[in-house]
Amino acid sequence: MLGKHDFIKKARRIRKVFGGGMRQAGFLAAAGIYALQNNINRLADDHLAAKEIAKALMEKDFIGKITPVETNIIIFEVKDSYSPKEFCDKLKLYNVLCLPISATQVRMVTHLDVTKEMVKKLVEIIESM
Repeated sequence: MLGKHDFIKKARRIRKVFGGGMRQAGFLAAAGIYALQNNINRLADDHLAAKEIAKALMEKDFIGKITPVETNIIIFEVKDSYSPKEFCDKLKLYNVLCLPISATQVRMVTHLDVTKEMVKKLVEIIESM
């Protein structure tokens, strides 16, 4: 690429934003291709599981706004009796991993390794909180 210093700097930044800074991008691309070719139908199960979890969360008074669940990702506010970290730490005691993503929000993701039994157990745990 040819150009002035500022142009080159901006071009490198844009390249990295689009993943051009990844050293092993081929392995990640291969995983994505495999998932698209073998697991597309399975995504519907993950989306349904996320909705079931969100439904259980909606019933709790320590849960605030829940971002509309359209995929396998659940993002919700935690308030009052729990902080996001405390909420995640509590679930970790039951081998459920989730991520506090802000001072008020938690992120959960369902995926290929999450079974219907696991979702049922998580719903029971949430109901008991």
